[in-house]
Amino acid sequence: MAHIRGKRPKLALFPTKSVVPTPGATEDDFVIYASYRGNSASGYYGTLKVVRTTDGKLLYPFEGAEQIGPFGSMADAISAAHFRGDMIVNGDLKSPEL
Repeated sequence: MAHIRGKRPKLALFPTKSVVPTPGATEDDFVIYASYRGNSASGYYGTLKVVRTTDGKLLYPFEGAEQIGPFGSMADAISAAHFRGDMIVNGDLKSPEL
């Protein structure tokens, strides 16, 4: 399973040069940062950041990515963000994004 960090995404530095993904990557080669934003009045939205650690590639968010939510609770928003992160990791394992 990919590493899942706490509620708030942390700022990280990534390589600026393009590096080809490592063949044979596993779920352990990704970090998923899942959290939420919003409140009970406006609804809760999942926030997500997915990083492939072998080359520092930020896989999510990307320009045009749809919002995750709204949901009725913080837990539902975070759960949906985790689910989306797992889908992104599994997709990248099957067909690595360069």
